[in-house]
Amino acid sequence: MTQKINEYTLEQIEGSARMLKAMAHPVRVKILSLLEEKKLSVTEIYEQLGLEQSVVSHHLGILRDKGVLKAERDGKNVYYCLRDEVLALVLQCLARCSNK
Repeated sequence: MTQKINEYTLEQIEGSARMLKAMAHPVRVKILSLLEEKKLSVTEIYEQLGLEQSVVSHHLGILRDKGVLKAERDGKNVYYCLRDEVLALVLQCLARCSNK
């Protein structure tokens, strides 16, 4: 059974709003689309996007701080992935809605 929005606590609604606000930037949407299926390092992300490392790191930090992404260190590399695979469904839904 799906939970209705009026069944969520105020804290849950505010957390959802913070996450959506963090996702609401073209660069962050591009980053999230890269991370839908696999984890990537900062280097892999900025090379695929053709952006400066500092720009990508800034946006990754925002997404991580708001609970959208998680980071895993492997040696000297940090790999990013979606905190929850359900977030990929949110991205897919937003893409479908924006094509109408």
